[in-house]
Amino acid sequence: MSIYFTKTFQRSFGTYPLRSDELTAALKTAVDIGYRSIDTAQMYQNESDVGEAIAALRMPREELLVTTKVHPDNFGEDKFLASVEQSLRDLKLDYADVLLVHWPPLDRDIRPSLKLLQKAKKDGLARHIGVSNYTARMMHDAASICDEPLVTNQVEFHPLLDQSILLDAAAKTGIPLSSYCSVARGEVFKHAIVGEIGAVYDKSPGQVVLRWILQQGVAINTMSTKSENLKANFDIMDFVLSSVDMARISKLCATNFRIVGIDKVPWAPDWD
Repeated sequence: MSIYFTKTFQRSFGTYPLRSDELTAALKTAVDIGYRSIDTAQMYQNESDVGEAIAALRMPREELLVTTKVHPDNFGEDKFLASVEQSLRDLKLDYADVLLVHWPPLDRDIRPSLKLLQKAKKDGLARHIGVSNYTARMMHDAASICDEPLVTNQVEFHPLLDQSILLDAAAKTGIPLSSYCSVARGEVFKHAIVGEIGAVYDKSPGQVVLRWILQQGVAINTMSTKSENLKANFDIMDFVLSSVDMARISKLCATNFRIVGIDKVPWAPDWD
């Protein structure tokens, strides 16, 4: 993985559930602030809007890192590559920088979709490939199945959910984690400790939470339409949480608050 890829991928602008002019305005603000990594998915039904927003930026293609994800309904051999080609048409791109399978298949047989994911890369449709919402066992299996390196497993990751098993799998398989729901959709702010720690570093509770994630080697996806929030989410590289404060925040993991489960998404696996 190149240094450029690593630095750019650390802080991504998430586009769900943005559409149309709202998405275009938010993305322009994000890029002006410094974001260069953009995250979307077939499931978000906004790839065309993202494509329009990217085109409006008039930026050199090599300065952007665009991630999209293949919907599980398109995992069949007759649909997978065609769906990726459609995604690229919608995004107005020749290739995706990162292409992920969005969820494990319902039958939990990950091999066919991973083989098609690798073919997409070999065919030039993607520069890098990875997975999303994989369990630790799936990460180990994927590492043994794939000849191509997997650059991430994008998962729900925030201080209210213990993901130590996935972190251990990341260390053992070499598949880094990246986060979504990074501030637990605001739930984390109900816990006073993040604000108390933020006051010590002169940082907001949100910045403290994102820094806690980043210091565990997990890349961050965040979304906002407000310039002040976009900037705050990006400006997290100028301080380091102490090991004591990291541990204090980590105690919140016992809350076991999960946002995305089988009750919301039929493809959700039995989580570790």
